[in-house]
Amino acid sequence: MKTFILLTLISISVGFAGNLPADKARGIFLAVSVGPRLPFADFSNSTNIGYGFSLELAYTDNEYLPVFLFGKVGFDQFSASQDFYQKSDYSHLSHQFLPLQAGIRYYLPPILENIIIIIPSIEFGANFLIFQNLHQFKINSGKANYLEDGSKFGFTAGVGASMFLIEALVSYNYFKSTQYLAFDLKVRLPLFVSL
Repeated sequence: MKTFILLTLISISVGFAGNLPADKARGIFLAVSVGPRLPFADFSNSTNIGYGFSLELAYTDNEYLPVFLFGKVGFDQFSASQDFYQKSDYSHLSHQFLPLQAGIRYYLPPILENIIIIIPSIEFGANFLIFQNLHQFKINSGKANYLEDGSKFGFTAGVGASMFLIEALVSYNYFKSTQYLAFDLKVRLPLFVSL
């Protein structure tokens, strides 16, 4: 199974990256993703559905397959819900996140091989979140507006399905007082492939 996945990835990738000589088969892949963000738990009490995108670099070789190591940087944006504005002194509340992530992805055996090859995957990672929250209050509230900056650590866990160049992923992102689900559609292209 490992050989099948590697050979399929390489056969698709060679057309993009060329055949470079090396002592073992390996590859570095770039993925760009975009999708909605669904606030979860306490974070959903004040926040609407957001959006986000990310850039990811992943590495594997024939000794690690079907495990990929990856690093990811993203941008996520959330704003408060109308219900929250009506029940509070806020006139505007927005959250901007810059998540930095490192983790591993494991590809399971393919499904639907007769129609189209779809490879399910699971992934786990550590997250470092840099955030900026804008707090603006109604004029008659007597409160001063302010900008909140900070950072916190967390983790992510996700499940996905890959068709090699296109991948879908649902991931749960946990940080203290901030939890959300991310739904991403990815396009993955090889940067470097060698046999």
